[in-house]
Amino acid sequence: MSTATKIAGKRVDGLIEPHGGVLVDLMVKNEAEIKAKCNHTFELSDRQACDVELLCNGAFSPLTGFMTQAEYEGTVNDMKLPSGVTFSLPVIMDTWKADVKEGDWVLLTYKGEDLAALEVTDRYIPDRVNEAAKCMGVTTIEHPGVLEMTTERGQFYIGGPVHGFRLPTRDIPCKTPAQVRAELPKDVDVVAFQCRNPIHRAHHALFMTALDADNVGKDEGAIVLVHPTVGPTQADDIPGAVRYETYKVLESEVNDPKIRWAMLPYSMKMAGPREAIHHILIRKNFGCSHFIIGRDMAGSKSSITGEDFYGAFEAQEFAQKIAPTIGMDTVPSRNLVATEEEGYISAEDAKAKGYEAKKLSGTKFRQMLRGGEDIPEWFAFKSVVEVLRKHV
Repeated sequence: MSTATKIAGKRVDGLIEPHGGVLVDLMVKNEAEIKAKCNHTFELSDRQACDVELLCNGAFSPLTGFMTQAEYEGTVNDMKLPSGVTFSLPVIMDTWKADVKEGDWVLLTYKGEDLAALEVTDRYIPDRVNEAAKCMGVTTIEHPGVLEMTTERGQFYIGGPVHGFRLPTRDIPCKTPAQVRAELPKDVDVVAFQCRNPIHRAHHALFMTALDADNVGKDEGAIVLVHPTVGPTQADDIPGAVRYETYKVLESEVNDPKIRWAMLPYSMKMAGPREAIHHILIRKNFGCSHFIIGRDMAGSKSSITGEDFYGAFEAQEFAQKIAPTIGMDTVPSRNLVATEEEGYISAEDAKAKGYEAKKLSGTKFRQMLRGGEDIPEWFAFKSVVEVLRKHV
């Protein structure tokens, strides 16, 4: 069990307060009036559309728009907004258009929909080497986040308030922070579980045993919010639409009142420790009081050597250090193994009891999946396997 010290995060109406104190809502009613001001139009990428959605619905609270240079530099260099509030990764709008200047208005469109308008108050050229070094911990394009930053983003960043018209129309339903908060039970601990992969037996055991952590009020009715990201991620990850189908069937199969489900339209950065903090802040805005920090969370490997960019426990250690400035608890993930005798237990307990740990690598699992072989149920849920077989 975890021996973490409980952080007394401030609560409002029975839930932890949003980051910065107020849940931002950037949706406006005077769409026509604002659109009349727009003298530029940007068609958003999938990544940018996710950022606009999370700005407008308050998931990035306390941000009220894309970062100005002062907000960007404070976040990159010190993990602080000018207000002093902790924020770990920049939320920026990039462009190659040199004619966009302060005072302009930009209509933000996505797949035929007018989503929002950006009121430009700042335009600047970022220091990408410094951004990569501080946020990703590396500057090599072997890192997927650095590669995206240096090869896909425009020369300029433009910042300013965002005025939202509507959220993107998605095949995957994604609840807003306000909607999730309205559905959560009051005055209990809510433990968030983040993932970008199908959920297998070990994941389920991990987030259920998190309710036993010393700093979680299990006896008071604590619950888990399973909150996977379904936006852009690494090229070799299972697509969000497929993962969503696995989550739906698993929710139906497990049907546990201690588990709640919601999807997050978020674009992964693979920024390791810094991104772990980013995920914590987002889940705080969704009403979660605790966050499970996985081993090598948001980690990535070199595209050349295959070596990990971050240590196995680096994100956990960093999150435990920063958590007090956020007012949200962390629950380090336990190293669980499957055993014949007791199912999933900690590796330490298994060793002490002389149990042999069952093992099945991800590579072997994918081979068995493609080959139509039976997947052991101690490793994966049958319903999840059935969905995955349709898409391999």
